Amino acid sequence: MDVRLELVCDEAEINEQWSFVGKKSNQRWPWHAFDHASNAVIAYVFGKRKDTVFKELKSLLTPFNISRYYTDDWGAYERHLETKEHEIGKRNTQKIERKNLNLRS
Repeated sequence: MDVRLELVCDEAEINEQWSFVGKKSNQRWPWHAFDHASNAVIAYVFGKRKDTVFKELKSLLTPFNISRYYTDDWGAYERHLETKEHEIGKRNTQKIERKNLNLRS
């Protein structure tokens, strides 16, 4: 029997959160993507705030066939997401921003 798991997530919220290891000059950024409908984490990576780290996260999202990405206005998102699939703004990133605040507490 051939069982195939189909990953589906029509819309995703993506964000990065500033943190550090040991001292503030040793910055690390947890990046994560949430399913916009269910609020479930679908992928995450850790690294610097660099395009290469975002591209790593984006590659993890490929199997989900996401048609719409919601982000803030950080440049990596604009550089690596198709304009027709990308919406910048706070209106649709409230859930992920709230999660960031809860994680800091």
